[in-house]
Amino acid sequence: MLTPLRGLERDGLVTRTAFATIPPRVDYELTEQGRSLHEPLLTLASWARSQQGYIEASRNTFDARSSAP
Repeated sequence: MLTPLRGLERDGLVTRTAFATIPPRVDYELTEQGRSLHEPLLTLASWARSQQGYIEASRNTFDARSSAP
């Protein structure tokens, strides 16, 4: 789980704040650039929902071909 967060930090999409407490605590927060992804991701999610039937049918077709002798 931490590897993707480190990648997002490296890309400038999140900031990481470590606290020297016991137990250790780390907070992640979206940067302004990270927050700018909100609308594009909503658009992508909406598209994925609208295509769900097509995607499921395509997967079923593919799986049927793949499992045939």
